[in-house]
Amino acid sequence: MRRDAVREYLASALWAMPTCAVVLAIIAGASLSAVQLDTASPFAVLLFQGTSDDARNLLIGIASTMVTVIAVVLGLTVVALQLASTQFSPRLLRNFLRDIPNQVTLSAFVATFAYSTAGLYTVGIAAGQRTENYPRLAVSGALLLLFVSMVMLVFFVHHLSHSIQVDQVMKGVERATLKVIERSFVPGDPGIRMPNPPPGATALLAPRSGYVQAFHVEAFVEVLASRGLRARMVPMVGRHVIAGSPLAWVWENADDGGRPLAPDGGAELRRALAQSVRIGYERTLEQDVAFGIRQLADVASKALSPAINDPYTANQAVDHLGSILAALSLRQHGPQAVADAQGTVRLHVPARDFAYLVDLALGQVRRYGANEPRVVRALLRVCGDLAWFGDEAHRAVVRQYVETLLSDATRLVAQPADREPLLAEGAAVLEAFNASHKRGGTSDSV
Repeated sequence: MRRDAVREYLASALWAMPTCAVVLAIIAGASLSAVQLDTASPFAVLLFQGTSDDARNLLIGIASTMVTVIAVVLGLTVVALQLASTQFSPRLLRNFLRDIPNQVTLSAFVATFAYSTAGLYTVGIAAGQRTENYPRLAVSGALLLLFVSMVMLVFFVHHLSHSIQVDQVMKGVERATLKVIERSFVPGDPGIRMPNPPPGATALLAPRSGYVQAFHVEAFVEVLASRGLRARMVPMVGRHVIAGSPLAWVWENADDGGRPLAPDGGAELRRALAQSVRIGYERTLEQDVAFGIRQLADVASKALSPAINDPYTANQAVDHLGSILAALSLRQHGPQAVADAQGTVRLHVPARDFAYLVDLALGQVRRYGANEPRVVRALLRVCGDLAWFGDEAHRAVVRQYVETLLSDATRLVAQPADREPLLAEGAAVLEAFNASHKRGGTSDSV
């Protein structure tokens, strides 16, 4: 759990990759400084041909140029972060910080600066005196890094101009969320009932406040099995917990939970729980599918605000949300019952159901945009597409959403010329759900 937390932090740390690049640049400079090429070598054409003073001036010029370039890059990055926060959603800042091309570009610039600056200690100076001997291959490396940095600068401007486009932003969120569904989603069972802790159950308290970022419950289940205990988690992934509030309830069995845990048992359970639940100051996409949905819903809600009034952007966000909901409708949602190696259920973990995810994705868009025919049409189109996915329980959730949407449109769309086509389109969507119900099951892709 600690290793995963460090990996997650470093992925969004803008300083981590540039720091490694500085270290590698200094090591490369020291290594190339020890290489001496003979003038008869076929690689001699790669050597810098100037004097030691020319080499020092070159390194000084490269270092000063890179300082200016780094300042420009950081300024453009801050502008992009500010634009993403104000125009789209403040929850998208983490995506920009995790952007690998941005980190690689900044790493190339600081590596060039560090390589050139470190060379000033040896080029043209030996034992405090001026000398004509210097590592010509290492100086040639500085020239190579300069050209690489110039290419990276052009690439950075190209990448940044595309990355702040709303289409690219929303596609990136959709891609990341679908990746979470594919790799980290744990199927639930809607038929499972979360057990209520018996009167004598012991509460394991949250060690600090923050958001539950991930569950890796293997260690906790192993300790529960070794002591013959059962437990249930209180929060689900993505929920905020307060230090000192119950993080999990533990008891001996469903009938007799009155006997308190032994002191050593409580300490062991708390250590295992700390290894199984990661709590951080922010939500992440590692296991939290709802966080990706939240980001796109924020973009749609902000686009529908009176200050922006951009229904087309909201429609695009709905389209991306439809792709995510289609992937979610192919999976079962609900609590998870985790068994030990012998097959005995030891732990219950709460999770969001499909109705919650549909409301999270499309509920705010419906409430803010039900009076705009274009938005209503986009919502109906996505719901009509969802009729082809999932089982009857999933389709019932979407059908209920369509009925609520039509009720809002009937009430809020004043002009009959706008309202009647929407109601007709909504009736066609409901008929599609009826047809899918008669057909039964899900359709196979061809």
